Amino acid sequence: MTTNGYRKDNDLAQNDKPSVGTRRIFGLDIAVLTHDAAVDLLERRICARTPVRLAFVNANLANMAYEEVQLHGILRHFLLLNDGVGLNIASRLLYGKPFPGNLNGTDFAPYFLDRCSTPLSIFLLGARPAVIARAAEIIARRWPQHKVVGYQDGFFSKSDEGRVIEMIRESKPHLLLVAMGNGLQERWVERLVPETTLSAWGVGALFDFLAGEVQRAPLWMRRLNIEWVYRLMVEPKRMWQRYILGNPKFVLRVLRERHRNR
Repeated sequence: MTTNGYRKDNDLAQNDKPSVGTRRIFGLDIAVLTHDAAVDLLERRICARTPVRLAFVNANLANMAYEEVQLHGILRHFLLLNDGVGLNIASRLLYGKPFPGNLNGTDFAPYFLDRCSTPLSIFLLGARPAVIARAAEIIARRWPQHKVVGYQDGFFSKSDEGRVIEMIRESKPHLLLVAMGNGLQERWVERLVPETTLSAWGVGALFDFLAGEVQRAPLWMRRLNIEWVYRLMVEPKRMWQRYILGNPKFVLRVLRERHRNR
């Protein structure tokens, strides 16, 4: 059953439930973790060969899940981490306190690779051909303890999907990073775990940032959790709908949820 665009039932698969506390936002259980606790949890699951589908939930993905029943159902079988100031606003309004850290994929994925003591084989999927090739080079150089076992840009036809899936399967990665934008990348993660790998994450614009294709906001803006303002300034045509329309919509929906909960 659905209500106001999202499911009310709690049908997470037992093996997919995070062994941590969660906060429910739009019917999605967002894990309450520090950076180090998240690193430890994910490394332990990789070593134990426990399947993990990971999504970093920002306001945009939360809005999409609110509106798309199929996507909402997919995300209920993911480990969900909070990404950005929008989720912190929701946590304050619904639970009276923020999340312990901002676990956005752009910062957390490098943090994880820095601190993961287990050597990992990694496959990269998404972005443009030149960008993914550059990102693979940077990851191999910056994290030599891990190994990039393959990569594939995101511009392949539907008829090539079988070839891509088989290429990932044959590379046997411990970790698959998928950068295709909110919604599409989560659908690919859902499809590829455990068919090709046991751990896959949707990482958004990570490869663009690593390759220097898109510049990060100044550190002071990141520390204030307003990097979205910078991205809107740099890419207004691409980002205006997500932020100018999406952010108020997200806050309004959170306020409605708080009213219903009361």
